[in-house]
Amino acid sequence: MQTARCVTKGWIVLALLVSANASADWFLDITEAAGVEFQYDNGMTGEYYFAEIMGAGVGLLDYDNDGRLDLYLVQGGALAPDVEPSDRLKKDRLYRNVSQIENGQWQVRFEDVTDASGIDARGYGMGVAVGDYNNDGFDDLYVLNFGENQLWRNNGDGTFSEVTQQSGTAESRWSVSASFVDLYGEGVLDLVVVNYVDYALKTHQACRSATTSKIDYCSPSAYQGITDRLFKNNGDGTFTDVSEASGVSEVARHGLGVITADFNGDGQVELYVANDGSPNSHWIYQGEGRWLDDAFMAGNAVNAGGVMEAGMGVDAGDYNRSGSLSIFITHMRGETNTLYQNQGNGWFMDVTSQAQLGAPSLTATGFGTAWLDIDNDGWLDLVAANGAVVAEESLVAEDDPYPYHQPNQLFRNRGNGRFEEVTQQAGQAMTASLISRGLAVGDLNNDGRPDWVVGNINGPTRLLLNQVDNDHHWVGFDVFDANDQRRLTHTVIWLLDENNRRTRRRHARTDGSYASAQDPRVLFGLGNRDTDVAIEAHWPDGTRERFSGLAVDQYHRLIQGSGEAIGESASTKETP
Repeated sequence: MQTARCVTKGWIVLALLVSANASADWFLDITEAAGVEFQYDNGMTGEYYFAEIMGAGVGLLDYDNDGRLDLYLVQGGALAPDVEPSDRLKKDRLYRNVSQIENGQWQVRFEDVTDASGIDARGYGMGVAVGDYNNDGFDDLYVLNFGENQLWRNNGDGTFSEVTQQSGTAESRWSVSASFVDLYGEGVLDLVVVNYVDYALKTHQACRSATTSKIDYCSPSAYQGITDRLFKNNGDGTFTDVSEASGVSEVARHGLGVITADFNGDGQVELYVANDGSPNSHWIYQGEGRWLDDAFMAGNAVNAGGVMEAGMGVDAGDYNRSGSLSIFITHMRGETNTLYQNQGNGWFMDVTSQAQLGAPSLTATGFGTAWLDIDNDGWLDLVAANGAVVAEESLVAEDDPYPYHQPNQLFRNRGNGRFEEVTQQAGQAMTASLISRGLAVGDLNNDGRPDWVVGNINGPTRLLLNQVDNDHHWVGFDVFDANDQRRLTHTVIWLLDENNRRTRRRHARTDGSYASAQDPRVLFGLGNRDTDVAIEAHWPDGTRERFSGLAVDQYHRLIQGSGEAIGESASTKETP
């Protein structure tokens, strides 16, 4: 049996060594030291244009396949009825990870390669999605804007080409998040685009804050929701808009966040959309190209009280080691963030209160969010990126010039179904007050500890390096097709015990959070376990393989077909 290829040396692994005198803070803001100088400019004019309060997505990807996560940051800029994208001086930025050894230690460094890459994206940026849509082995970018979206094809030589029109993925309505996902088992990535509201600067209306009675940003209820889009990959570099034929266009809501995963365990990917002030959507494939929004039946359309909430960011994870993916959504101040626990068959229950996640979130407006194991103890924790959308009374009273900033929050999983907020214990990098929006989680220095990047409105993008100090072990996986070329996102990885029983589940993906793209690799915290591990890979085509003898504290490259075959799942997928 051939085991997974391990990746431990050279440029592929970067281990940032923290000195004995390093700060006790759990996370270190390395933005300036890493060479990232970027601030999302929302172009505020005093008119309170709705789009000004919503952008700042961030994306992680390995665009040059050197094993280091690179960084894509969307930009806003001037915003007025007569401003065209070509009028904007600022544009999106691409940073290449060029970390290297200095004085015997790996130091995280990024280099701005935007101009060299050929990317000239000057739309009013909201978010970004990452995926290899043409199966050439290089990650491509779909940029979501308030205005025309853009598809940037990775040419494989460090440059990108804008192919929106010829690919058939143009969308001019207000888009925020997207996901590349193989919906029909054809071996190519389709594209789900989440749209927000029917809003134009020329029809802008003035709204007043319910707390200060002053002119402020409108709520989404002031505008009609719009339908999401579903683009089917034709396998030749082009897409067909199947939104109407699929049934997706039959539902018009205020979409902001999206996650795609197999929630009911039948092997078929499902689509879940967090909607702002309207019921969430949970799309289940019905066969013959048709999808059904089954969120009310599934129990995750509204909270336990039957109330629609301001869904912003969303993520899915097996936080309680049940083997099923539960859903966490961030919401508006005065509402609680919501945890929908998967009951094991795709039916959900709101357990926010039981998990002790409700009260701590009442004072914050959450956007980006993610499940991650901050200390590698084997239990998934939660992070939420916060920032208000209406002026904070306390900040107005202090004459704050932009009274929308809030600290982010970190919640530690206690392993008993409950969480505790540990923001203050995490240090200064967590308690800083900004207007945070996009959040992307990934291992920036390949040391097995999840780091994250946060996009902030009219504030610096921040890179927070995880330096939680413990002796816990870990193991990570990057999953590829049989040709060792295309990443097979939506592969499910099970960690096995000594008797080859499944103990914990993770899934490879790039979507989730808010307007952002995540590290596609799978990471397991192992606690005190320091012996070789075995895993079971459930590939998107339904086949299953076991890989054993995998060393801890390193990443492994899993190639489909190179492990021990253990059969197929019972599920089948129909192609429309």
